[in-house]
Amino acid sequence: MSFVTDYIKKIRIRNDSKTSCTKSGLIPIKALNVFVKLLRLFRLYNGVYVTVLAISNILSRRKLIRFYSQFVGKGDLCFDIGANIGNRTRVFLRLGATVVAVEPQNNCMRKLLKKYGNDNRVFLVHKALGAKEGKGNLILSNSHTVSSMSREWIDCVKESDMFFTSTSAFQWHKAVSVPITTLDKLIEEYGSPAVCKIDVEGFEYQVIKGLSQPIKMISFEFTPTPKFIDLAIKSIKYLSTIGNVQFNYSFGESMVLALPEWVDARKMCSIILSIPYKTAFSGDIYARFVVLC
Repeated sequence: MSFVTDYIKKIRIRNDSKTSCTKSGLIPIKALNVFVKLLRLFRLYNGVYVTVLAISNILSRRKLIRFYSQFVGKGDLCFDIGANIGNRTRVFLRLGATVVAVEPQNNCMRKLLKKYGNDNRVFLVHKALGAKEGKGNLILSNSHTVSSMSREWIDCVKESDMFFTSTSAFQWHKAVSVPITTLDKLIEEYGSPAVCKIDVEGFEYQVIKGLSQPIKMISFEFTPTPKFIDLAIKSIKYLSTIGNVQFNYSFGESMVLALPEWVDARKMCSIILSIPYKTAFSGDIYARFVVLC
């Protein structure tokens, strides 16, 4: 039996009582949920949410630049998959890179066009990514940061208390058909990136399956619930079939690698399986392909 199968089995038997959210730790989260409900009741939530998001992006920019500077240099190519309104695109540009920004949402693409439509260092791709080319359903939210191609991920958000906002914070109102391309097609058209950042709200595994060749570094979001830890493990397993790859990870928007040294696929799977289900943060897994001389 493969190590990945063993790890997936552990998901099902892991002790559900193991949580990082202690009783005292849940108090601020519950208080914040009550606050969010009050904001929605008085129709103030959307305005506050957008303002907080904008302020957060500004405050985190220096941290993002410092983090990505270890992977991105002047003249490099970066893929921003799930570009949203261009937070990572802006950082990659500051580091001197050329950016392929991929975003399927119409409202986000309008903002990207306004910011970067005349910038010859930015290539805007108004599509989603997946395992193969075609069409797919994008489920739109009133908060553009949580629109998703994954119904399962949306259900996870609604059912889980691991997020800082309760189910009342977000609404998903309709699905629209969007074109889908693949990472391989992007590489064929634009070249191989130094960094490929993937943040697609639960659809990461499908995006990764559209890659059949090593690239320097790829990052993808993980969600600490049984279903999505399972998909993160599948992503790690898949990447390890493409080439010699090492892994690291970070929590939330810390932009700090959690491990002092990069580890192999087996160790990375073991680490993410040790993350409690109800931790309040999702995170990112980083995979770098190593060329053997």
